[in-house]
Amino acid sequence: MGTFEADLHIHTCLSPCGSLEMSPWNIVQTALEKGLDIIAITDHNSTRNVRPCVEIGEKLGIFVIPGCEVNTQEEVHCLCYFPGLEAIGRFQQYLDEKIPDIKNEPALFGYQVAVDRDDVIVYEEERSLYTGIRDDIESVQQKVHSLGGIFVPAHIDRMKNGIYGQLGFIPFDLQYDALEISRRMQPEDFLRQHPEIASKKILRSSDAHFLNHIASVHTVFEMERSDWESFKKAFYG
Repeated sequence: MGTFEADLHIHTCLSPCGSLEMSPWNIVQTALEKGLDIIAITDHNSTRNVRPCVEIGEKLGIFVIPGCEVNTQEEVHCLCYFPGLEAIGRFQQYLDEKIPDIKNEPALFGYQVAVDRDDVIVYEEERSLYTGIRDDIESVQQKVHSLGGIFVPAHIDRMKNGIYGQLGFIPFDLQYDALEISRRMQPEDFLRQHPEIASKKILRSSDAHFLNHIASVHTVFEMERSDWESFKKAFYG
């Protein structure tokens, strides 16, 4: 067993609030420079920048987990992690069906661009990726698990887009795998306020939208290897 430092909440230039400097090469290189072993790419409501990040990670020697930060119908942000590119591709098909046809306004929210491994822009998403999709939180959770993924309500301490702030509680039948607390909150402080989740697995990640935010906080995993099976086992061990 070894220890692996992970930042599991990183946005690329595809997210409307993500800086254009957040290209796959820049993200992976910065993560390596900061000593991370594992990162997850979690753009809002899209996975179209995952593949180049995974491929660059394989080349440079860091484990990049395919992911997404879904904004549900209730406006709750949820992190979704997947075992590989096939699963993430199927999840993208699901997202394409569920994203409302609301046009993005780059002047207000920023551009939403996907790039290739050379950081060349290959696609611009014209629909807003920040709006809630047409599916509720339990349906998103079920879809993620049906694809062999991991489901984590994001920054639960935040009033805006956190599950407590939006719903006031965590639904009893929601089958989540862990909970994320934002970098601005100390876990022990939040757990004192919510002792009902004291036994749950808690993650902390940067929610980076700029390069200097990467690894500002991280989670340490005890794992056999830096791969998906070991990563998933770490959630239940």
